[in-house]
Amino acid sequence: MRSRLPGTACLLRTIGLCILLSNTAAYFGLTGREPLVLLPGPFSNEAPSGKAHLKQCEQMSLTRRQKRMCRREPGLAETLRESVRLGQLECRYQFRNERWNCTLDGRGSLLKRAFKETAFLLAVSSAALTHALAKACSSGRMERCTCDDSPGIQHREAWQWGVCGDNLKYSTKFLKKFLGQKRVSKDLRAQVDAHNINVGIRAVKSGLKTTCKCHGVSGSCAVRTCWKQLSPFHDTGRLLKYRYDNAVRVLSVTNTATGETELAGPRRHGQSPRNTDLVYLEDSPSFCRPSRYSPGTGGRSCTKDTSCQSLCCGRGYNTAMRLTSLSCHCQVRWCCHVECQTCVREEEVYTCKNA
Repeated sequence: MRSRLPGTACLLRTIGLCILLSNTAAYFGLTGREPLVLLPGPFSNEAPSGKAHLKQCEQMSLTRRQKRMCRREPGLAETLRESVRLGQLECRYQFRNERWNCTLDGRGSLLKRAFKETAFLLAVSSAALTHALAKACSSGRMERCTCDDSPGIQHREAWQWGVCGDNLKYSTKFLKKFLGQKRVSKDLRAQVDAHNINVGIRAVKSGLKTTCKCHGVSGSCAVRTCWKQLSPFHDTGRLLKYRYDNAVRVLSVTNTATGETELAGPRRHGQSPRNTDLVYLEDSPSFCRPSRYSPGTGGRSCTKDTSCQSLCCGRGYNTAMRLTSLSCHCQVRWCCHVECQTCVREEEVYTCKNA
């Protein structure tokens, strides 16, 4: 009988699906057991008013426990939406020049496999959730949390000076509670997914910095206010892309001392993967031609000297000319504005051949 993935793995695998949907609706099959549910879009950047958040919570495919948590926290539904947007944009940016450009295009079969790409989806999804929750706390969009409560930081002073710290401590604690604590599964795929989820959370934690600001007469540092601040999510995405490029293929071994199964790297290396390594179980397809995993690279734009050779998979590329408009001959006018002319430029555009 096939083992069921733990709740955290199911949740993040389906969030990985929802962040890749190209339309304005989003899929929140958060437990991996419900049918597809499309939320209406576009999403609003404003916090829900009145009981609007209750309706949003009911629209999402959550467990009963998760829906109760969602109803108690008016800002949670919008924060989940924000994490979708955050993960979607970053994933597309990091893979913009790759054969697989972070689009499923109706090909959800990729999430059923343990490719490097699936590992990245899990990591960027968990990272986006962690980041969005911490930011929601510091911006006041979550009622049950506030600024980072690091020692030496007074909440009132932080708000007064506009330096409310990002509450990563609450974010990670809430996330674990929201996903639900599960015992470690003996299923290899479940272990791999859980490992990659934690890689995403650690990537966000590694970007947490202490920032300080001095206050006093004539710029003196008579009083210093410090707070915790997360790095821009783009930095987290770049780190995860590096982890993807250096991902480790693993297999399952039995610890002779404990009798438990563990992840192990290639036998020639003889060591377990680090807790910061993305791991996978099977080699990825080429993504060159349409398949159940990818729409292929035919028709994709490429750069002649850098990406066309790899992106087009040796099929060659088409060259076309197009006219583009851009600002030119800009001058600063007194006072305080810039005037530019519009110039038209002809440029070559390269797209991969289909065959």
